[in-house]
Amino acid sequence: MTSDPEDLIGRALGPYTLDRLLGQGGFAWVYAGRRTADGEPVAVKVLKPRYAGDPQFEHRFRNESRVASELHHPNVIQILEVGQTGGFTYFAMDLYPDSLASLMEREDTLPQERLVRIAADVAAGLAFAHAAGFVHRDIKPHNVLLRANGTAVVADFGIARAVSGYVSATGVNMTIGTPQYISPEQAQGRKLDGRSDLYALGVTLYKAATGTVPFRSSDWFELARMHVEEQPVAPHKKRGDLSPRLERIILKCLAKHPDDRYPSAQALREELDHLSDSQRQTDAFGVAPRATAELVALLTERRLPAWVLPVVAVAVVALVALLVVVIGR
Repeated sequence: MTSDPEDLIGRALGPYTLDRLLGQGGFAWVYAGRRTADGEPVAVKVLKPRYAGDPQFEHRFRNESRVASELHHPNVIQILEVGQTGGFTYFAMDLYPDSLASLMEREDTLPQERLVRIAADVAAGLAFAHAAGFVHRDIKPHNVLLRANGTAVVADFGIARAVSGYVSATGVNMTIGTPQYISPEQAQGRKLDGRSDLYALGVTLYKAATGTVPFRSSDWFELARMHVEEQPVAPHKKRGDLSPRLERIILKCLAKHPDDRYPSAQALREELDHLSDSQRQTDAFGVAPRATAELVALLTERRLPAWVLPVVAVAVVALVALLVVVIGR
């Protein structure tokens, strides 16, 4: 069994051929591949040999992956098959053309409308998974995949739960989650529920909105302390055009105590949907210049005094500005 992920490129695992390495995490390698029989593109996650060689870890990995494969939702990645062959344990899943991490590398910060849409998709996927008893434990940009139409899909359900169960059963010291994105309760080793995922989503949104995570340190313990004790810099101080309402949503997700966050992913999704609706209504005011022009033309035809036109124009602009401010809050 190889320890070099490049050695698997071009090889077949079960019914799948691995074409290229997409990346790797703490526990697995991820490949772009295809179903050998018909060429259907897939992503294949292969458990690293050091973990595949541990029967208890491998067993939990396969079990949790199979349970996660039962999650069927438009915003949750679909696991197609869980298998084991030639000493390798793997699962195949849908292949997506992009990820939030890659998008952020290209664009640094995202337009607010797109950020809100992605956040609402992730919240919808989390709401469904939480209702099914899953806490993700590792929400971050790399685990948010994007369809060609821009829809966001949450990946890697079940892996962190497999690690968590393994740690509890064996007492082995293994890191669960990504330090820059862990919740305060996760950093303290306390019991987790779905609100921990909302904190990690808050970190993700903060980074997508401002270009940086709220807390940075090369020392894991210092980073954990910051999550527990320090308040993040207000996002608008890093990005002046961020709407106050979106900033409030992000900071509420980042509340230190779970009770101060949204009570559920569904509640967060509803807030984001409402913000998205407000944005669409604001965009609709883009017809205002046309409406103003028509009004001016009408007044001109009626040959009103010259002073009337500037007054009307100023009034229309002021009204549109007021409505934009009110809706954006």
